[in-house]
Amino acid sequence: MRALLVTSLGVTCAAALTLPLAVSGSATSVPDPAPAPAPAAAAAAARAPAAEPRGSTQSLPLGPLADAAPRTSGEPTAPRSSQASSATVRGLSPRDAHRFSLVGVVWDDVDTELHGTVQVRTRATATGRWSGWQDLETHNADHAADAGSAERGSGTVHGSTAPLWVGDSDGVDVRVRSDDTASRDGADSAPLPEGLRVELVDPGDDPARPGGGTSVAGASATVTPVASSPKPGTLPETAGLPTGAAAGLAETESPAVEAGLTPPGATGLPAPGTAEPVDQAGAASYVGPRPGIVTRKGWGADESLRERTFAYTSTVKAAFVHHSATGNNYTCAEAPSVLRSIYRYHVQSSGWRDFGYNFAIDKCGNIYEGRAGGVTKAVLGAHTLGFNTNTMGIVVLGTFTSTNPPTAALNAISKLTAWKLGLFGRDPKGKVTLVSGGSGKYAKGTSVKLNVIAGHRDGFATECPGIRLYNKLGTVRTTAAALQGR
Repeated sequence: MRALLVTSLGVTCAAALTLPLAVSGSATSVPDPAPAPAPAAAAAAARAPAAEPRGSTQSLPLGPLADAAPRTSGEPTAPRSSQASSATVRGLSPRDAHRFSLVGVVWDDVDTELHGTVQVRTRATATGRWSGWQDLETHNADHAADAGSAERGSGTVHGSTAPLWVGDSDGVDVRVRSDDTASRDGADSAPLPEGLRVELVDPGDDPARPGGGTSVAGASATVTPVASSPKPGTLPETAGLPTGAAAGLAETESPAVEAGLTPPGATGLPAPGTAEPVDQAGAASYVGPRPGIVTRKGWGADESLRERTFAYTSTVKAAFVHHSATGNNYTCAEAPSVLRSIYRYHVQSSGWRDFGYNFAIDKCGNIYEGRAGGVTKAVLGAHTLGFNTNTMGIVVLGTFTSTNPPTAALNAISKLTAWKLGLFGRDPKGKVTLVSGGSGKYAKGTSVKLNVIAGHRDGFATECPGIRLYNKLGTVRTTAAALQGR
């Protein structure tokens, strides 16, 4: 007999992340969790459509398993393991679920690392077929707010894997197993973190567009005027956008800023968005053309989820490039859904104040506004542990450890950095010295000389942004500098 499905919409960000930076302590509300559904019919053809509201998170605890042996990719079953224990193996037997499209695993203590493997397989809603076993990237603590910051110290931030985009699904199977390590007490493996649970995220529907139908475009969003023609070989500003998305490009600031939720600078930090004085003469003239940017409203961000106030730093000295590690099995039309899923996972599952990265880029080269606060501003993100201050984080949707990043995405990184770094007088081919806030690779207080356009692995011991993307950053720097006219 299957256990009843437990659903949860996670924590309310504004209520849970009551930060010193906040001007108002008022909490936003989250809809009540949907009632647990009756078990679905055994036959896929007999399963009725899900009736739960779209845009939600199901949080299911992971427990001991009789069948706990590790699995290889694509293996449907595995022998029982007499050596397994609840301390080293946890999971969830195959079960029905409300519809979801993204899956991740979280645990209680953000400072506890999961040394082991996390594997999931999911059942496609359209076909009723189970996928093969897929690995989740376990070391995700390096994509987070800095130690000692208000965001990380809120008491609601959790440890988490990277999320994985699986497409429209209604069944899940999970295995978490710690690495086999020798220890003085004779245990086969190190214990797993406490409070392990799988998070199943439904992104909800795309924003409605005027005249009916859906689109990634917001009804009131406008298009960015381009200061000059793109360089030969780069994509037009609207190339590859999902239907109607060109109407969702940012012209001025985040819709949240335009709505006046918190005036820029109201946190008491330096006024954001103004470049600090720079040494090189004429640096202010080296600003690349402003690229098209799909606003948060354009990709459908639910502004009630995040912390309502904004956090800023004084400048932007460098850009850290990441990959989302969510896999490459998405279409460009699905990119807004991927973003909404990651956003819910960051806020409701991981306990962050908002989407972690300042910008996102999809495989077609579309650029999206990430963390709220204004695309021209020096918004404090949670993307590179130890180096979030005075930097920006750019995530490319996909996994690039063994897959080459699309040229369109590389062009988009170049265009975005040429413009945004140019606003703050930065040379994309230059170097910058940053002081670590403590990253695991560099102790707190260490001065580190980095490229102005750096990979995540430059600041933390991680595979991110994947070796295939990391190896292309030299080309990105050269192209970005050329777009600035250097």
